[in-house]
Amino acid sequence: MLKIVALSLALGFSGAAFAKADCTAHPKSEWMKESDAKAQLEAQGYKIRKFKVDGNCYEIYGHDKNGKKVEIYYDTKTLAVVKSEVE
Repeated sequence: MLKIVALSLALGFSGAAFAKADCTAHPKSEWMKESDAKAQLEAQGYKIRKFKVDGNCYEIYGHDKNGKKVEIYYDTKTLAVVKSEVE
């Protein structure tokens, strides 16, 4: 019984670890500048703790204007939300 529980937990965590956003691949010359993207997001009320490139996405970690913790993936050209997790 314990082995089943342990296996279920391990599979659940491994699935979550591989769940990535599927952003469209744009030529880098078409990407919005990181500084412009950050400025737009901050103007929307996001407090960005970490901003990074993850594959073909921009990804932020921080808080929204309501203080909720967020992890959001954005299209690098349009800044459209591709995937978001809000706590």
